[in-house]
Amino acid sequence: MSARQEELILTINAGSSSIKTGLFAGRRGETEPVLLARGKLDGIGIQPRLRVILADGSSVCERSFSAQQIGDMQAAFRQIHLALGEHLRGQRLALVGHRVVHGGAAFSAPLRIDAEKLARLRELEPLAPLHQPHNLAAIQALLDSQPELPQVACFDTAFHVGRSLPSQLFGLPYALYEQGIRRYGFHGLSFEYISQYLQKQSPALAAGKLVIAHLGNGSSLCAIEGGRSVEVTTAFSALDGLPMGSRCGALDPGVLLHLLANGEDARSLEHMLYHQSGLLGISGVSSDMRSLRASTAPRAQLAIDYYAYRIAQEIGCLAVSLGGLDALVFTAGIGEKDAELRRQVVTHLAPLFGLRLDAAANDRHAERISGSDSARPLLVVATDEESMIARHAWRLYQESSP
Repeated sequence: MSARQEELILTINAGSSSIKTGLFAGRRGETEPVLLARGKLDGIGIQPRLRVILADGSSVCERSFSAQQIGDMQAAFRQIHLALGEHLRGQRLALVGHRVVHGGAAFSAPLRIDAEKLARLRELEPLAPLHQPHNLAAIQALLDSQPELPQVACFDTAFHVGRSLPSQLFGLPYALYEQGIRRYGFHGLSFEYISQYLQKQSPALAAGKLVIAHLGNGSSLCAIEGGRSVEVTTAFSALDGLPMGSRCGALDPGVLLHLLANGEDARSLEHMLYHQSGLLGISGVSSDMRSLRASTAPRAQLAIDYYAYRIAQEIGCLAVSLGGLDALVFTAGIGEKDAELRRQVVTHLAPLFGLRLDAAANDRHAERISGSDSARPLLVVATDEESMIARHAWRLYQESSP
């Protein structure tokens, strides 16, 4: 691909203490940008670490910084730009695509972002406080430094738009639904990527009734039929559904009423629900599955067991929403790398769905991990939110600048 024929796309997936980026090259008339390099800078403000790898997997940059050197997103962007600079081939970026966790009721598809739309997205920050402020900080930083650079926001909620009305409702006064208090769903960029991957690799399977398990520090499940989201475990905020690294998952609201009546306030409850619950809250050890696996603390295993139990329960619920189950797909950090967690989940589900693992395939994290005697396929597919962001951003850019 020559420099004259390509335009460069940067993707940014900003979290509370990390930024993941992708550098892609797009050609006019083509829908699939080509990956050039990936970068990740984590530990911002604590122990920052930067790594850049090329599309072939070779590492071109690994560096650690002090907390003072990279204490905020602005400093992180500067370092990532410097690290990726040698791969720009003397070209300027054509556009930047961002992951934005919450689009609310107003934003249901990727869009070109400007100051007015950014202000409206800030109103959603209380619904995703771990992510939304950092997603938007990345956009603001580029608006300040390069206002002429096109930026596209890609929403995690967008993939779930169009689900049935019962799937969107809470059992609350309907007027609240009309005000935007509804079940939105998250991790849509990941679910969309896996769905499109399967449409290319196994069209017959992708056309069926799938449950995709996005299992990481943030976890959720999505029921998909024919490539469309039917049901999802997350809802109004990124708290509902499965327990996560430090988030609670589904919770009886009466617990919150009880705590409020006994002296807690909204701010302390928010901190508990987002930062002190889930695997961390139950174990008292860590929010990281690797640390829990290595721990001898009794509640470390209890946290893992609860996590696997709730995943299996929710898969059963999603199968009801689909009217059946044709395949189960594991993805994201835990889903892709924790063979024992997959075994626990499948063991819970085996009596209902006739699922059987191929133990050796599961241990080596093969793409197909179901045994020959399994009634349904079991898959492990690596997710790629950056590629999904690049596709959306490139499509919108070509439509708006022919």
